[in-house]
Parts: sequence; structure tokens; C-alpha cells
Amino acid sequence: MGQLRVEKVQEFIKQEASKIILNELKDPRVGFVTVTQVEATGDLRHAKIYVSLMGSDEQKAQTWEGLQKALGFLRSEIGKRLRMRFSPELTLHLDESLDYSDKIQKLLLKIKEDEDNR
Repeated sequence: MGQLRVEKVQEFIKQEASKIILNELKDPRVGFVTVTQVEATGDLRHAKIYVSLMGSDEQKAQTWEGLQKALGFLRSEIGKRLRMRFSPELTLHLDESLDYSDKIQKLLLKIKEDEDNR
């Protein structure tokens, strides 16, 4: 399948998954979630949704549990909106790049403070 079509479908899934999580999930466990990336296979049968979670460790664990329980709902809703023959099998993956960049930012600020104090 054409790479351009796969990229368009990936972007569509990312947008729709964000909308569904934000507006349509009624699970009170789901807190602050950002869909950061979607990777789909060339045949569009499988898609990995990368999400970033904010909050304390307990809030993150509850949000992750709520998202895992809502995966079937997410797939059915995305399938309805995609209007393709098959809706992709969705899997959720934790994207920790925002946490990593925050950690790097704090280290850089600490280095700058140490240099200013000299």
C-alpha cells in the first residue's frame, strides 16, 4: 500500500483517538492523556498508539488501566470513522519522551545554576 496513504491514515487515527479520549470516554480513571504518535503497518491491519500520561504515578496507573479497558471502544469508534474494510487492531504504548525531555531540561538548568554560582 502507498506510504502516503499509510501516513494519512496514521494522522487520522491520531486525531480521532485524541478526540475520543478527550470527549467521549466516560471512565473517571482516565486523566490527562496526550496521543503523541501512531504507527500503522503497511497493510493497515495493526496500529500502535503512543500516549503520554501526566500526573502522579498513581494517577498514571489508573489512567493506563482505564485506557486499556477502553481499547475496544476506541477501535470500534475509529473503525466507524475510518470507513475502511477493516479497522486496525489497536495497541497502546507508553511514550516517555516527554518525561525524558523534562528530565534533561532540569539537568541543564541545574548545570547553568552551578556555573552561575561559581
